[in-house]
Amino acid sequence: MKKFLVISQVIYLLCVIPWVFIWGISFMGFDQGFSWYAVALVVGIGVYPIAVILCSIFAWKLRKHRKRAAIIVNLIPMVWVLGIGLPVSFLNFS
Repeated sequence: MKKFLVISQVIYLLCVIPWVFIWGISFMGFDQGFSWYAVALVVGIGVYPIAVILCSIFAWKLRKHRKRAAIIVNLIPMVWVLGIGLPVSFLNFS
């Protein structure tokens, strides 16, 4: 269990490096003016580090007594990694 938590959180930490760039360019959504889509995009991308920190804390607290819940909570930031990271990587490498 500890090994899974450490490995997945190292992956999340490594994903913070490209996140900074992606979050920065997400503000280009406001180039054509204010829209709720642009706000949702910036906020959705911007909360990734908060989600990683909170989910990591809760997963480590749950790991002794509720292992399955700890795994599920720890996989929540994977939504950002797969939902944003894979399409961006696909667009860059294709």
